[in-house]
Amino acid sequence: MLAHCPPGARLVDTAPLTLDEIVGHLVEADTAGQDVARLCSGDPSLFSAVAEQMRRLEAAGVRYDVCPGVPAYAAAAAELGRELTVPGVAQSVVLTRTSENASAMPAAETLAALGAARATMVIHLSVQRIEAVVEELLPVYGAATPVAVVAWASRPDQVVLRGRLDTIAAAVRAAGIGRAAVIVVGDALAAAGFRDSHLYSAERDRACVS
Repeated sequence: MLAHCPPGARLVDTAPLTLDEIVGHLVEADTAGQDVARLCSGDPSLFSAVAEQMRRLEAAGVRYDVCPGVPAYAAAAAELGRELTVPGVAQSVVLTRTSENASAMPAAETLAALGAARATMVIHLSVQRIEAVVEELLPVYGAATPVAVVAWASRPDQVVLRGRLDTIAAAVRAAGIGRAAVIVVGDALAAAGFRDSHLYSAERDRACVS
């Protein structure tokens, strides 16, 4: 996205900035009548810290629009060539993370609790502690459950690893993946003999109802 910025655009790297400093830049630019694009990694609806920024912009009287992006889990699924919801296998997707070096997770939102239904689970911001993730999920999903790790999804330098819950940690360490990756867990990743969905079934009543 940065490569598409017009000549003369002011680029601000927010990685070393605090929330107050970031919002200060936004308000300053708005006061000067300038247009601002606040870029997020992936989609702003997930783990983007955009809620706190919007709250402060509203308090400052700054109007804004939120543009949807491509979330990492969707980009990863596309690269894996897999649908995360497969008839008779998984019809729910859990999007979550762990709390190391980040805001604390709500007490009830442990990986084990969220995985109790064995739905497809996508874990963000956690690949650096892959061993702990595996340890928590093993009793719930089982050692043979398919797992994929996709780093830098949709980028030219993306890395895709496929394995099982009991082998994926070693693969991640061998590949040297330490950040910017999602962990996808669930039987949908290897589903083969599943039934066709009802959506396009010949048995479905397709009569129009007025």
